[in-house]
Amino acid sequence: MSLYGMMRTGVSGMNAQANRLSTVADNIANSSTTGYKRASTEFSTLLMPRAGGDYTSGGVNTTVRTSIAQQGDLRFTSQTTDLAVNGDGFFVVSDAAGQQKFLTRAGSFVPDSEGRLVNAAGYYLMGVVPGTGIASSLDDFTQVKISTDGMEATASTKGKLSFNLPSNAVAGDTHSTSMTTYDSYGNEVKVAVEFTKTAGVDEWTMTATPEGGAAVTQTLTFDPTTHRIADGATIEFDVPGGNLVAIDLSGSTTLAADFQVQNLSTDGNAPSAIESIEIGKDGTIYANYASGAFKAIYQIQLATVNSPDQLSVQSGNVFTQGTDSGEYRFGIPGDGAFGQIQSGALENSNVDIAEELTNMIESQRSYTANSKVFQTGSDLMDVLVNLKR
Repeated sequence: MSLYGMMRTGVSGMNAQANRLSTVADNIANSSTTGYKRASTEFSTLLMPRAGGDYTSGGVNTTVRTSIAQQGDLRFTSQTTDLAVNGDGFFVVSDAAGQQKFLTRAGSFVPDSEGRLVNAAGYYLMGVVPGTGIASSLDDFTQVKISTDGMEATASTKGKLSFNLPSNAVAGDTHSTSMTTYDSYGNEVKVAVEFTKTAGVDEWTMTATPEGGAAVTQTLTFDPTTHRIADGATIEFDVPGGNLVAIDLSGSTTLAADFQVQNLSTDGNAPSAIESIEIGKDGTIYANYASGAFKAIYQIQLATVNSPDQLSVQSGNVFTQGTDSGEYRFGIPGDGAFGQIQSGALENSNVDIAEELTNMIESQRSYTANSKVFQTGSDLMDVLVNLKR
């Protein structure tokens, strides 16, 4: 056995314990950091070739692992834009320019001067436009921007109308109602709706006439057994200065009762400012307008990989795809393996201070013991050098 080898082994042990103390220091320093994931140091032996009966000391290798998949406790707040993932998944965030994209669990978002939601590390929350489906790559995400300054008008694109038409009506009988839609300027556009009984059994015609626009007529046929209109039945018409509006007629009936409208609603809104927002467990961000309109403006989708603990850790409590982490997968919160989004909550770090202090004492003792090995080897070297004196 070489005395130099013994000394190198002692140095290896001191370096290994220094690495462990470094992770302990990081964990303690970030014990109050939102969404921080605890780092730990794992040890493995390093063996040297042996010759005959001599033992050649080797050393120790260290590997730093991060407990990314382990969730921290949730801490509830009074801020709507404070977000936590209860379960698996990560928020998609970007730098200020929206070019580089990362994953994070740190959801302490607040609006900046432009209405973009940014967390304490300076990363901006990303989402998708509602109704565009599940993202297939990071390129499908856009920065979430919620501005309460100025006014906004939204043109109508869809609506819901369900009604009952009297089954004892005779050919030529008519009933009417109306609905309100909005053009792209936020102007109200009234739509007159008229139902006329035809000679056919369980058959009516429906005419929708937007104010200043062209009338659209459609035949309505009801099931002869249930007397309900077919699921998915719609009527479409153009709103002058607006969009094509599709009205869902599902749930309508022709029964032995008077004409009545059971459900009538359209989307769109007159010019108004956003007063507040709400964020659902499925990640949908809703805007409450001063006019009373309620509209989904963004969908927060989560990302994950097959092996979250193998993600590459970056500054600012964010992660990127690692060599062994697997490809990104995206989904809607609460769907399948993805966790739900909790508004008004933050995820604490998963650091256990008591455990870290214990690890610190263990490393300190081990470091001291390894230094004694080095010191003993150095003393023996002195003896060897001074043998001829």
